[in-house]
Formats: sequence, C-alpha cells, structure tokens
Amino acid sequence: MTTATGVEPMRLADVDLANLDNFTDGVTPWRMFHTLRHEDPVHWQPEEAPNSGFWAVTRHADIARVDRDAETFTSTRFVNLEELDEDQIRKRASILELDGVRHRALRSVIQRQFGAGVINSYTDFLRGLTAKTLDAALAKGTFDFVKEVSADFPINVLARLLDVPPEDNQQLIDWGNRIIGNTDPDYADVLLHSAESEKYRDLPFRSPASLEVFEYGRELARQRRGGEGSDLVSKLVNTTPRDGVPLSAQDFDNYFLLLVVAGNETTRHTITHSMLALLQHPEQLARLQDDPSLIPTAVEEFLRWASPVYHFRRTATRDVELGGRLVREGDKVVMWYASGNRDEEVFGNPYDFDVARQDNDHVTFGKGSPHLCLGNLLARTEIRIMFEELVPRLAGIRLVGEVPRVRSNFVNGIKRLPVEVTLA
Repeated sequence: MTTATGVEPMRLADVDLANLDNFTDGVTPWRMFHTLRHEDPVHWQPEEAPNSGFWAVTRHADIARVDRDAETFTSTRFVNLEELDEDQIRKRASILELDGVRHRALRSVIQRQFGAGVINSYTDFLRGLTAKTLDAALAKGTFDFVKEVSADFPINVLARLLDVPPEDNQQLIDWGNRIIGNTDPDYADVLLHSAESEKYRDLPFRSPASLEVFEYGRELARQRRGGEGSDLVSKLVNTTPRDGVPLSAQDFDNYFLLLVVAGNETTRHTITHSMLALLQHPEQLARLQDDPSLIPTAVEEFLRWASPVYHFRRTATRDVELGGRLVREGDKVVMWYASGNRDEEVFGNPYDFDVARQDNDHVTFGKGSPHLCLGNLLARTEIRIMFEELVPRLAGIRLVGEVPRVRSNFVNGIKRLPVEVTLA
C-alpha cells in the first residue's frame, strides 16, 4: 500500500542509511528519507566499525542551517562518511575539506573560469559538441544512453577545460568510476573498508586509481608551469592564491583529482536521471517538445529530481541543538541533500516530476554554503543545451533493459540506461 505521496511507508526501525545495498533499487532511499523527515528528521544512524555513526539531517531547513554555518559544522574533519586520523586528513584534504580564508583563496584560483563570462563564451562549443555526441548516438537506434550520451558529453567538456586530448576521455571516465565507485564491486579496484584498502588509506577514496590521476596531473603541470595558458591546469600551477600561500604539490594533486571526478560524475548522472524521468513520464517529455522554452525551467527540476550526490558530511565543532536533538562536539552531521529535495514543506507534490515547476529551491549544489558547487553554472548550461538539442530530435524513445544503480550512499548514480529511439 502507498500513501497519497506515492511513497510506500517504511518503519523507522527498518531505516538504515549505512547499508549500501539499500541504495541499489532506486526506491528504498526515498522511502527511508520520507520516514526520517516525518518521524525523526535529525536521526542517529549507527555504523559498523571502523566508523562510529552519524546524525542524518533530512529536512530542507535543517540542511540549509548546517550548510551555511561552517563555524559550527566544519568540513575540515572531512566531507565523506569515512573517519580519518590527523595524518590522513593532512595528506588527503582538498578544497572540499577546508573552511575559511584558505578555502576561499583556493576557490579563487579557478573561480573566474566557472563564472558567467567564461561559461557563456562556451555556448557555441557546447552546442556543437552536443550535436556531435547526439549524431553519433542516435544513429545507432538502440544504445546505452549512459555510455553514448551522458558520460560522453561532460567528459568532452572536461577535456576542453583541462586542455587534454579527446583520446584521453575514456581514461578520465574510468578513473572517475573507479574512484567514486569505491563501494561498488563493478567499479572499485579495492572496496572501501576492505582489508586491502588499508594499503591505500592515505589516498583519496582509498582508491589506487588516485595514483594514476596524480601522475597524469603532474605531467600536465610540468608542461604548463610558467606558461600563459587559460586552462584549469595552467591556472592551478601559475596562480598564487589570494592568501599568498602557493599551492603545494599535494594541494595540486588533490585539487586536480577533484576536478577530474567532480567535472564528470555529477553532470553525467543528472543527465541520465533526467532522461530516465522523461522516459517514465512521457507526458513531461511531450510538454518540452510542445514548448521548448520550458527547458531552462526543466533544468532545475532535473537537478532536484536527480539529486546526483546523496549527501555531504560536516563535523560539529561544539555541542549544539539541531532539530530537537543535542549534537555533541565531534559528532558527524550528514546533510542528505536528496531528502531535502523531496521535502513537502518546500516543494508542492515533491514526488511529482514537473518540468514546469516554479520556485524550485533545491539543495543539489548546496544551500547558502561557502562550499556552493563551483561548477554549478557550467552544469546547468551543459544540461540545458543537452536537452535543447536532444528533445526536438526524438519522435520516440523507450527503455529496453534493466537500469542498474551504483552501490553507493554517496553518489546517486546509474550505470546503464539502455534505450531505443526513433528520430523526428
């Protein structure tokens, strides 16, 4: 039996956000989030050793409160669920794991490259690249939408930003899969928290693929140091941050790896989830075909619906009351963005996929946070242009196989989306 919301009830006692197998069917996460928002919006979630448990924050307002208060809820103890010692933090910290002056200084190094002036100048390039991607994919008739479209397109954009040859695209995709998919046996070289992962405890995501990314980035840095290029690597190696402290070799390694992973994974999964949603709601696809001017509005609904990153973590710097709970100094506090994007207090009929939804105050990129996603404008632009180019080409599209999910409670990912298309 389902409620009026369309979400099947789940007992609070059955909720387990730490069990990764709960995130592989595309249904259970939303049931758990629904229960938590209504019954225990700041919920203590136990974890198996070596982790010690966390507070799950599931309402939009509480997520926004945590996200914007970096003094009380710090990123410096790390933003994933893995608990690190001081030595690991020192070696693995990226811009995501910094707060305050140093965080702002490192953002400033490439912030302009993600600003409106630069991104708007990419419009013709993005539209041409999209057309090339779609020409190749749609001609096949039946294909994996993930491989041929939603993975292919953003990785070509990333290659342009890094100024690396398109021949390296598949390698960049592979690295992202292996690093972000560190809890999925189909992707991971070494599963997180396995005995073997101890050998890689000082690497991002405990992934040996990180070493390959470091080596690749270091060679690019060697080639571009002292040059005048405007690509992201050149900016990183030739710009002194605003605080006057140059990037160390380790800073560069971790920054470059973050660009490789974040520059591909989240946009890819958003495009995939958006296409799946349009497949499952053909009346919404028809609305976009009848009125393409809705697509910029639809992009915000795509981002809300997809929620490509389930959560980010903070750590309490002091005892604090949150949602009626006493959070102790040192406790992990986890913002479940995906849950916030279905909060009935903010979104009317949140389980309806509505490409014309107005006042779409989603938290997909963060909410009032100093860590607001640096690439949010680029992501929005990529997604908009993709669907502006794709929608008019489709006379019909249908799902022709299973849709396996990434085994992860961090990235809300789809591995394959087999489709058959007929062209307009």
